[in-house]
Amino acid sequence: MNDKKILITGATGAIGGEALKQLYDKQEASSISVFVRPSKKAKKLVRTYPGVQVFYGSITDSEAVAKACTNQDYVIHLAAIIPPLADDKPEMARAVNVEGTRNVVKGMEANAPNAFLLYSSSVAIYGDRNKNPDIKTTDELKPSVGDDYGQTKVEAEKIIRESKINWTIYRLSAIMGIGNHKVSKLMFHMPLETVMEIATVRDTARAFVNSIGKEAQLEKKTFNLGGGETCRITYIDFMTRAFDLYGMGKIDFPKYAFAKINFHCGNYVDGHLLEEIVHFRQDTIDTYFERFGKAVPGIQRFFTKLVNKPVKMYLTKLSEPLIAHKKQDKEMIARFFGSEYDA
Repeated sequence: MNDKKILITGATGAIGGEALKQLYDKQEASSISVFVRPSKKAKKLVRTYPGVQVFYGSITDSEAVAKACTNQDYVIHLAAIIPPLADDKPEMARAVNVEGTRNVVKGMEANAPNAFLLYSSSVAIYGDRNKNPDIKTTDELKPSVGDDYGQTKVEAEKIIRESKINWTIYRLSAIMGIGNHKVSKLMFHMPLETVMEIATVRDTARAFVNSIGKEAQLEKKTFNLGGGETCRITYIDFMTRAFDLYGMGKIDFPKYAFAKINFHCGNYVDGHLLEEIVHFRQDTIDTYFERFGKAVPGIQRFFTKLVNKPVKMYLTKLSEPLIAHKKQDKEMIARFFGSEYDA
């Protein structure tokens, strides 16, 4: 496939960066292009991969996007604004996730009409599945209340389906990397009872990379991308293992710290369909936590154990469900707890 030209948007993100790394090991550098914003992070990244063609610009700039799409054979479109920034700045999320995707589609239609688009959507489009955690691509698309990010993915998918280009859509599950997650208020939005199926960053990137040359089996189809049965866990168990490896102790936050409804995640019962085509799964929940543990220095774990109580007090202040409870904000209480609010 070295003669095929491949463009990656969002190459400075976790999945995009890993996809670039994997492609660079398999392809001639001259066949790979990236579309990135002209940031220090982007310039540092591209210096790591000499020979890769770089297009600098914003995904919201239709002319810059069209130039990058010209004469490409594949476009791996990963550029997106994700939560919590997507929740805090919904207009930015819409500009990037919806209009940016529209720019990619139009750029391909005009300048690479035979190219194949690989698009990253999200499990967020299915909304709250706590009562019915088994998910298929044919299920209703119903993002949770207040989930602007999920809604942008629904709209972006519609733009792609109504286009003239060739495409496939991967709805990504809970993607877990090593050292790339920042603590945020989002951790309290997910009910502790939530069933989740993770996929590691490297497995997810591998799915996109291994899709090159498989368009006959993927074209005009939508797939759920998750790690499979060996990557399933509840949120409370995931948090317990992560906290233990960090030296954070028990998950002993106050009542009402975690929401009870209106998040997403679940099990992808049809996820094997993508695995059978592109063969991307190598990690399990155990191999993920093994790598996770090795990435936490022993000295950091030691000192975290000494201060985990004040750290958890700080984290508690980020909890929007708890804030809603304390303020007796009826609208937010309904969003985070619904009929399960028992105060």
